Amino acid sequence: MDRNQRGFTLIELLIVVVIIGILAAIAIPKFSSARNKAYRSAMISDLKNLAYHQEVHHNENFTFSTSRTDLGATVSEGVTLTINEASNTGWGATATHAAIPDEQCGIYHGDASPGSGDPAPVVSVVGCSF
Repeated sequence: MDRNQRGFTLIELLIVVVIIGILAAIAIPKFSSARNKAYRSAMISDLKNLAYHQEVHHNENFTFSTSRTDLGATVSEGVTLTINEASNTGWGATATHAAIPDEQCGIYHGDASPGSGDPAPVVSVVGCSF
């Protein structure tokens, strides 16, 4: 074999593969963390949007609604928004995301019950279980 041939040795290629593996091991969890933050932000945003629409509906009809269609509230992709209760004097809702089903956010207003295990411990403030 001629020593003047150019190329990489097997050791050099293995070192490059190991370095790429280490970088991937660092980057993938960071990406997952950023993605979960975005899902959580979508749930919080949808609940705040619902609160706005509930207030508008209450100002026009003097009651809160259990129907997102009546309210005109939209939800982000993957978010399930549930209005647990609504009356003339209060309402409560929870949100979950399909990508992180173990976590949920909630909000209640007025004299609505926060419910047992509800992540919203303070009136009119979005609370989450994460």
